[in-house]
Amino acid sequence: MNRIKELRESQKISQTSLAWKLDMPQNTISQWESGKRKPSRYAVKFLADYFKVSSDYLMGYEE
Repeated sequence: MNRIKELRESQKISQTSLAWKLDMPQNTISQWESGKRKPSRYAVKFLADYFKVSSDYLMGYEE
């Protein structure tokens, strides 16, 4: 999930801060960014809304 990392870093948000906003452990964010786990539908929707992008963009389905 490199797009999560790209978006997070472009807004200068730490993994810890993003995890706090999602109410989940920081290592979950790390696992998404490294591709070890995929975010839930709820998390994708929240992240897309938070970063003001589409879910498809966030998941890498569109540019």
